Order: sequence, then structure tokens, then C-alpha cells
Amino acid sequence: MTITAGTATARGPMTFSDWAQLLLLGAIWGGSFFFARIAVSELHPLVLVLFRVAIAALALQLYLAVRGPSFRLAFPHAGWFFLLALTNNVVPFSLIFAGQTQLGAGVASVLNATTPFWTLVLANTLTTDEKLSWNKLAGIAFGVAGTAIMIGPGLLAGLGGPVWAKFALIGASLSYGLALIIARRFKGIPSPVVATGQLTASTIIMIPVVLFSYGPAGLFSASPPVWAAVLALALLSTAFAYILYFNLVASAGATNASLVTLVVPVSAVLLGFMFLGERLELFEIGGMLLIGAGLVTIDGRVLGRR
Repeated sequence: MTITAGTATARGPMTFSDWAQLLLLGAIWGGSFFFARIAVSELHPLVLVLFRVAIAALALQLYLAVRGPSFRLAFPHAGWFFLLALTNNVVPFSLIFAGQTQLGAGVASVLNATTPFWTLVLANTLTTDEKLSWNKLAGIAFGVAGTAIMIGPGLLAGLGGPVWAKFALIGASLSYGLALIIARRFKGIPSPVVATGQLTASTIIMIPVVLFSYGPAGLFSASPPVWAAVLALALLSTAFAYILYFNLVASAGATNASLVTLVVPVSAVLLGFMFLGERLELFEIGGMLLIGAGLVTIDGRVLGRR
């Protein structure tokens, strides 16, 4: 298995399978907020990140062992795996944690929704088959606006805060975009192998960070419900989700895969409405419709490509 930079052939519209994977991934990551809400009640966020990536990496290592030699990690790819781990996990997680100490969740969500824009800019500069188009720019603008509308009046309350915190969250979105470009280089490598390599590298990075910051004492002192939430985050929202994620990058491209950041808030609101009895506000419905319009615009088959 070799790492390639991809082809120069322009990508066509996303297939039905691509859209199905995108929506499923958005639903899984939208649901992860429920598990995280339980887990952070007893675990520090950085400790939770370590458990999340470590358990997921272990599960995927076992999966690769069962699948046989064709699904083994290759040592020459180690540098790329660590670069992917830094840009897709360690750096953005750290920037998000820092930024959210000063900013409201609404502002953080909107800044996170800019990930497709930064991915599109990077892809236009660094790739030959994912170029800027009016469809993509307009669709991403609709998506970011829809995310802002979904947050509603609460967004205005969180507009304050230091500039550095906002740049931290924008930096996280840029890092995610760069990770998507890097992930393209694993073309031809099974997505479980890429997911395992990234999460194993993330674990190796996070272990000394957590031990240096907090030490080993108390790391495992959590209640059974919290451990259940950690397992759900690790196995469903991380191990399985990243297999989908890297498969989507290989199939649909970096820019299209980044659209999951627009689907996540929609799925989180709908899951809260369906399973937690949360009220569905009119402005949330309006925001969802605008996000949907953005996805249709990006797809281009209804309006025509430009």
C-alpha cells in the first residue's frame, strides 16, 4: 500500500453512497454530544480525549489483527499518521478547549461551521481536482448562515470575548481543513488502517500530555455511567466514525467530507427533540432548511454546476 497525492481528474457530484455516509457520520458525531455531556461531568476534557482515542485505537488494532496482513500498519507511513493526529485531533482539540473557556457555545459552533470554507480554500491551493466554484462558495455560505440561525438569539449573547479566543477556534477549523487535505494522501489504503494509524499516533501524543499535566492519580476514578459514555464515544463516535470519515474523504474528496460540520448541529438538535424531549424552535427549523439548501447548492445537480 502506498500513499499518493490523488489524481488530477476533476471530481463529479457526490454519489448516493457518499451522501448516506455523510449523513450517518453527522448523526453519529451529533449524538456524541450526549455522551460527552455525561463523561465531562467527572473527567477532565483532556483526560476524556486520551481515553477516547486510546480505547478507539485499541479496538481498531484488534480489528486489523483479525482482518489479516493486508490491513496492517506500515512503518513508513508513521510520519503521516502523526501529522494527521496533530492536525485532526491534538491541535484542534487544544484550540477548541482554550477558545471555549472565553466564548459561548453558539459562537464556537458557528466558527466550527467555517471548516468547509477553509477546506475549500486549502484544497483549491494544494490540490488539482478540488477547485473553487460558485456552487461550493454559495452552499458553504448558506450552511454557515443556517448554523448561526439555528443557534438563535443566544448567539448574540456570546459575541463578546477576546479576539484571541475567536482566532483559536478559527485555527481549529483551519487545522481540520488541513487534516482533510493530508488524509487525501492515503488514497488506496483501507480506511480502517488510516483511522487506526491516526488514533494510535494521537494516543502516543496524549499519554505524556495527560501524565505531565495531571499525573496518574484519579485517572480511572469514574462512575459506571461515565465509563459507559466513554466507551460509546470511543467505539461509536471515534473508531467507527473515523472509518466512515476516511472512507468519505477517499470517495468524495476533502471539501465534500468537511460538510459533515454542517450536518452535526442539525443531527444534534433532532436527536435532542426525538429522544430527550427538547423543544424544536421555529428558528432551528429555519436554520436546518437553510443548511439543507446549502447542501443542495453544493451538490449542484438541481441548480446546475458553475
